[in-house]
Amino acid sequence: MSARRHADRRARGTALVAGLLALTGCSAPASEPTTATARDWEDVLAEAEGQTVRLWMYGGDDKGNAYVDDVLAPAAAELGVTLERVPIADTGDAVNRVLSERQADVTDGEVDLVWLNGENFATGQQAGAWLCGWTSMLPSMEYVDPDDPLVSTDFGLDVAGCEAPWHKAQFALVYDEARVEDPPGSVEELLAWIEEHPGRFTYPAPPDFTGSVFVRQVLYAVSGGVGEVPLEFSAEAYDELAPELFDRLAELEPALWREGSSYPQELGELDQLYADGQVDFTMTYGPATLPDLVAEGTFPATTRVLLVEDGTIGNASFLAVPATSGSQAGAMVVADLALSPEQQFQKARPEVWGQYTVLDPQRLPGEFRERFAGLPQSEVVPPYEELSDGADPEVDAGWVTALDEGWRRQIAAG
Repeated sequence: MSARRHADRRARGTALVAGLLALTGCSAPASEPTTATARDWEDVLAEAEGQTVRLWMYGGDDKGNAYVDDVLAPAAAELGVTLERVPIADTGDAVNRVLSERQADVTDGEVDLVWLNGENFATGQQAGAWLCGWTSMLPSMEYVDPDDPLVSTDFGLDVAGCEAPWHKAQFALVYDEARVEDPPGSVEELLAWIEEHPGRFTYPAPPDFTGSVFVRQVLYAVSGGVGEVPLEFSAEAYDELAPELFDRLAELEPALWREGSSYPQELGELDQLYADGQVDFTMTYGPATLPDLVAEGTFPATTRVLLVEDGTIGNASFLAVPATSGSQAGAMVVADLALSPEQQFQKARPEVWGQYTVLDPQRLPGEFRERFAGLPQSEVVPPYEELSDGADPEVDAGWVTALDEGWRRQIAAG
């Protein structure tokens, strides 16, 4: 890349900084949260009976959709709650609906429960969009380790009883060992591999959540490691670290699939490129689903998870109840059910959804410790304990918004 192009990118990056602070700190008017009144769980169950709970969640995950429709919803019906899944393309759509209802003082809104984390939770939290103080009432919280930072904070923000954990995620780079003879051992080595094998790698365009985490993973690598990136966003840190990140991503573009002229718009498109043999890598936040994709023939039998010495980013996703919901008791019942050992186990089965549990094995009844321990292992993906060993923390939500916007302006726009 020419020095002129480097300078142009850096100038644009510097000009963005003030605007990025506005994006990350002023996206919604601040408002006091609504706090739930503490009460006995039997009273919550009694109020929830007959209520309909509309769960707004990303609709592009077929297994996730099937789990909610075929496993979670029937279990909720046994408790007298009708669970309706509302598929959306972007979790931000649900947050925007709740914010609009909040501003209009709606008390029986269209959204009763939202699957979310990160910047979407932070945006709603700032505007007082979520019901808070309710998770301590959930009986299933007894199986959660309160000192586990993945479930007590959400991208650096204290969950403060405003959302219940649903499952853990671990970012994984995935490759075909039949085509990648000498797999890279670190993210820096992966970047070098990309340049040495033009056309065989790409990543989804942010703000796709998987493409977004790949960019954050590269940020850690080019900055010298996790310890060199402050987890709390600031204009000063962005101005110092983002230029090198975007310069490195721009240097990679000629070696990407289609020379970086276009990017997959979502993870499903990248998965298809990988399945068709057009690229040698894909990536995922849910590697436990990989064995099933191999077994059904979607991915090649030689698919493997790349273990990198610098670790990968781990986080958790949650269920939040909007302050505008008219079925808050029903939403709490569904969130507790989703957190129960039985539902967490069913969701962890690779053939059902393959999501990592948020429950602490040491807190589980013996029966469930055995059931979780008996989940099938695969040569495709290592156990979660190995995969998450030395996991990198998430930066706070301000970084996510800023990096996504910076990528759009400095990489997508050329």
